[in-house]
Amino acid sequence: MHPFAGLPGEDLVTQGVADLARGLESIPALLVSIGAPRLASVGLAITAPWPDAEHRLYALLAGEHADAAHSRYNALVRRL
Repeated sequence: MHPFAGLPGEDLVTQGVADLARGLESIPALLVSIGAPRLASVGLAITAPWPDAEHRLYALLAGEHADAAHSRYNALVRRL
């Protein structure tokens, strides 16, 4: 069992870790990259987080949800 089992955002963390392992720049992978220091504090070391993940995530969201990128970004970060 992983240290974040049953916690809010577990699905995002699980998918983000898998995406990072594949080198995929996805919303979950960028969120895990943003949260890497905090995730390390609960025992989940993220060895290759995306650099500049905050800006990358916002740009990705702006491409998908131009008018709602800011609120979507904030909601995802809060969920993590």
